[in-house]
Amino acid sequence: MRVLFLESYFKPEKTSGAHLAEDTRVALVNAGHTLQIYAPVPSRGVSDEVRAEYSKRRKETEHDGAIQINRFSLYREGRNPIGRALRYAILEMKLLWFGLFAKNIDLLPMGSTPPINGIMAAIIKKLRKIPYVYTVQDLFPDSLVSTGLTSKNSILWKIGNWVSNFTYRNASHIIVISESIKESLIERGVPADKISVIYNWIDTEKTYHIDRKDNTLFDEFGLSRDKFYITYAGNLGNSQNVELVVDCAEKLKDNKDIHFVIFGEGSEKEKLVKRIEESNLENINIFPMQPMERVPEVYSLGDASFVICKKGVGGGAFPSKAATIMATATPVIASFDVDSDLCKTVNEYKAGECCEPENAEKTVEIINKLYNDRDLCAEYGKNARNTACTKFSKETGLKKKVKVYEENAKK
Repeated sequence: MRVLFLESYFKPEKTSGAHLAEDTRVALVNAGHTLQIYAPVPSRGVSDEVRAEYSKRRKETEHDGAIQINRFSLYREGRNPIGRALRYAILEMKLLWFGLFAKNIDLLPMGSTPPINGIMAAIIKKLRKIPYVYTVQDLFPDSLVSTGLTSKNSILWKIGNWVSNFTYRNASHIIVISESIKESLIERGVPADKISVIYNWIDTEKTYHIDRKDNTLFDEFGLSRDKFYITYAGNLGNSQNVELVVDCAEKLKDNKDIHFVIFGEGSEKEKLVKRIEESNLENINIFPMQPMERVPEVYSLGDASFVICKKGVGGGAFPSKAATIMATATPVIASFDVDSDLCKTVNEYKAGECCEPENAEKTVEIINKLYNDRDLCAEYGKNARNTACTKFSKETGLKKKVKVYEENAKK
């Protein structure tokens, strides 16, 4: 099988889900398949020196030639929204061109970011008769509504809905990351047998619990090893509702044994720091986002870790951070839509506690419950690790994904 990947971002760029893409490519090669990759010269999160180096490396091979990488010129991604939009348009046109003229292709996997990827894949399928498998990480345009960027039945929503339905209708097969998303697509008229649920996996050999005595983050940030820690790690944006962590810290400020630690960056960081300073809260710290290789230390630092969203935002998703937390044998505190896959999983496998979003009082009750019952906390941690090793294992996820690709390739 000869597989074509048209990538908006590619290593050494660091993006969300990059490890999932790399794992998939390696699994396909190990299964005996060859890969053709087209991607722009790296831009996001790389220095000018790195960008200049890759500008000279237009063609590369990996795995003894089984992976062929073709890079093309494109101006650096900036912060200006108009410039970013124009760059996306140019990028999609270039990728479409390569997709229409790449030779000897049996399958086109395509992701849902940006959503117009689906239109590009459908055009290639219609003109080249190349089947495409579409992976849905987030429902569109529902995600625009839940984050407040538009409203249902607005012009933008209608356009997004048409794009999504066109993509689903033309896809040879669809991979979703949760049962909730599958149910939503079925409600939209997508046949159930056209959809496979494959959770975002976690490498449980690389992500594991690190004992407190061996966790260097305590020394690095001057944290006592004797306290009960609740952690949050990730984006500090509007939809994450990280204000809840500060709310809990404020309500528990008289308990000197409970301490909150946030690792992250984002648009709300300055606001959070200012509030902590103004409230004179000594039981909470905000530290920089840590690199991927330190994720086991980050989540192992906590006696429990938060997964948080605003009301109505988390229903269809299963955040990959939840599986990562579980892999470190850390209980999950999910302030999340209670009908979500996340809360159903946490409750079913007894891997932590859940409550509705934006409810600081109930969240504090959960924290106190875990603080006062360390045996229960330890049991949740053990269950969490077992869940990660079964439900979200890398081996299971990759096996399913390669099978879907093989079954839908051009015969």
